[in-house]
Amino acid sequence: MDVERFDIPGLLLLTPPKFGDQRGFFSEVFRQDRFSAAAGEVSFVQDNVSRSATKGTIRGLHYQAPPFEQGKLVRCSAGRILDVAVDVREGSPTYGQHVAVELSDDNWKQLWVPAGFLHGFCTLTDDVELSYKVTNLYSGAHDGAVAFDDPDIGVDWPVTRDTAVVSAKDLVAPRLSEWTTPFTGMIR
Repeated sequence: MDVERFDIPGLLLLTPPKFGDQRGFFSEVFRQDRFSAAAGEVSFVQDNVSRSATKGTIRGLHYQAPPFEQGKLVRCSAGRILDVAVDVREGSPTYGQHVAVELSDDNWKQLWVPAGFLHGFCTLTDDVELSYKVTNLYSGAHDGAVAFDDPDIGVDWPVTRDTAVVSAKDLVAPRLSEWTTPFTGMIR
């Protein structure tokens, strides 16, 4: 597995190997031992699938507050996305900074987004499917969002608020400056 690191500690871009021949290919998209060697000891408790029909759909920037905070291992199994993670760990020297990477069924990359980050994505094609593993169970009472188009975060989305397909919840999400992070004590 190829592992790339970013200037924001904790985030990883992982590319599992593909073994192909005339029939197609085989890939181990997740192996606990190899993942733990790169990311540290992490246990996944739930696998999720997200399907978006329309190019220009934005989902995010989402989080789950403690004690239901989630780390996510995200891969795009159909189509292409711009995947974004924003550091919101209180006291982090990279607080409010983000990483944006393209994930696709062609490039086979996966983004590890630890707890303490906002996460969101924009579909770059129609009929996109995301598969992601999470480290904690979903809790609607702990679910939240920050405005995807907050200029203080500065994500260069390929769509605007007016042209994006966005949920009602995401349209009314607060800006980072209007929000208090629940991710305290995560930087040691």
